[in-house]
Amino acid sequence: MDSSISGPDAYSPEFLTAVQRVLANEGGYSSNPDDPGGATNFGISARSHPGLAVAALTRDAAVEIYWREWWLRFGFAQLPAAAAAKAFDLAVNIGAGHAIECLQRALRACGLPVTEDGVIGAVAAAEAARADPAALMAALRSELAAHYRLVAANQGATGNKFLKGWLLRAYR
Repeated sequence: MDSSISGPDAYSPEFLTAVQRVLANEGGYSSNPDDPGGATNFGISARSHPGLAVAALTRDAAVEIYWREWWLRFGFAQLPAAAAAKAFDLAVNIGAGHAIECLQRALRACGLPVTEDGVIGAVAAAEAARADPAALMAALRSELAAHYRLVAANQGATGNKFLKGWLLRAYR
């Protein structure tokens, strides 16, 4: 693990592993006119954080935002580590609700009774803990790839421009 990520003692090892994945996938500063998020740095968008100097955002500040506004807020810590890291990474890219719905569909594909509501509740967390880890990850990757393909189809040329990278992210 990259020791340059420092933060409160409250950061769990699972979060630190997951946020490493996000930071690697998101990279540094970008301002692609075709990206609906607008200018981003470490995956933190100016659109979601008006008033924040995104271009000057530090890695440590991004990690703190991910801890508070993503990991804790959406309940990824309730999931088994591998599923938590994958769902968290995709939540940053496609939104928490969509990522969690993909997770819930993956749980159903594993034969587990969950409702697709976009929320990590007690039932979804318990079923994720019960799921076969390899089967859950395979189903989650498949659901994410399907999500990306649908988004690309709906966005036409703009979506197709990003599809290859999105699919790489889904299958990693």
